[in-house]
Amino acid sequence: MATIATAGHKTAAFPTSALLAPFRAVGRFMVRLAEASPQMRALNHLSEISDEDLAAKGVTRESEIRRILGGSSAL
Repeated sequence: MATIATAGHKTAAFPTSALLAPFRAVGRFMVRLAEASPQMRALNHLSEISDEDLAAKGVTRESEIRRILGGSSAL
């Protein structure tokens, strides 16, 4: 059985979490901004549709992705 020993003293150094907090906030903001876009909502909706339902409509998943993303798709 392995055990871990830790020192029980606090250092007087500035906590790194305070330095990283702005970067985490910016990252969370950018993710929320991307998820709020109409393209992302359409892709989320597409992922909920089965391949059989798409085939019944006469389209493929790849063609729908190209339609949603327009010229920015890199498939």
